[in-house]
Amino acid sequence: MDVLRDTPPEVLPATALTLATAGDTTLPEVRDAADGCRACDLWARATQTVFGAGPVPARLMLVGEQPGDQEDVVGEPFVGPAGRVLDEALEAAGIDREQAFVTNVVKHFKWKPSPGGKRRLHETPNRREVGACLPWVESEVRLVRPEVLVTMGATAAAGLLGPSVKVTRDHGTPVASELAPLVVPTIHPSAILRARDRPSREAMLAGFVDDLRQVAARLR
Repeated sequence: MDVLRDTPPEVLPATALTLATAGDTTLPEVRDAADGCRACDLWARATQTVFGAGPVPARLMLVGEQPGDQEDVVGEPFVGPAGRVLDEALEAAGIDREQAFVTNVVKHFKWKPSPGGKRRLHETPNRREVGACLPWVESEVRLVRPEVLVTMGATAAAGLLGPSVKVTRDHGTPVASELAPLVVPTIHPSAILRARDRPSREAMLAGFVDDLRQVAARLR
């Protein structure tokens, strides 16, 4: 829409959130505007902006940290290794991913080169970068209007729910929030991939699935 096209790139996130809150824009318009965002420096090294994907509105919204290497190339959230873990856990919990809106609190891939220079290694977004990008995911929340919102990982939980929420302590426990009628923090699928051994991975996956089963029960 004209307002977003005429907005300076560094203030695009805030303008989009204002319009989304008022019901004066659509998700495709917000997604298109995000391609020109310059509110932080992450865009400069990313291949593209990776916005959320899924039905609008949707009863379930899943929010992770940021796109990874494969997501940055493809332009869709959770299509790499962490996405495969998420798919496995959702299936085990009885949730159809096609019915969920999946996104991240940061829309650009933050990375550093590997020591050999052949791979791009994930770097955690800092507080300033999360804060700069937060209005985009808040705009998605306003437009998707989820009944249940699941934050995955510490970055998403801190960004959307505040620093008092600790994923290791509070995962699976509903958190009071104006974002949705039910908001539940849980671990990020990539944490399962980073587990030190197979028993640890299996235990973490089981806990992740248990958290998602609570969500599935609410959706039923």
